[in-house]
Amino acid sequence: MDIVIRAIVIFVLLYVLMRVIGRRELSALEPFDLILLVVLGDLVQQGLTQDDYSVTGALLAIGTISVLVLLVSFANFRFPRLRPLLDGEPIVIVQDGKPIEKNMRRERLTDDDLAAAARLQNIATMDDVAWAVMETSGAISFIKKTGS
Repeated sequence: MDIVIRAIVIFVLLYVLMRVIGRRELSALEPFDLILLVVLGDLVQQGLTQDDYSVTGALLAIGTISVLVLLVSFANFRFPRLRPLLDGEPIVIVQDGKPIEKNMRRERLTDDDLAAAARLQNIATMDDVAWAVMETSGAISFIKKTGS
């Protein structure tokens, strides 16, 4: 039972941590970010199972985390009012070719990051963009102006 309680606590901590870190960091993994995730995984495992290296302990930890993921997914599907809390909401970061600085600061997004994302979608300048939206996944969707 101790492993189950630790799994629940660690799941909640990780869920909150990922929401605080934000979308941008999770959508674009740099090599250092990947190393941090591996180290974080090892630290979580140590805190979760402590000195219990049994198959039963591993199954309890994996099962608990899996059930919690399913519960969050079900709650997200079943209760639309929880979606902004669980997944966040898309944020408009460009309107009529002009970046919305407040929203870009909130997502810790630079003009260079925005320009790079636009280039990936074959958009040369922000003047060609009617809207750009940072989705809950961290991806940026661009809607071109008509006639561009």
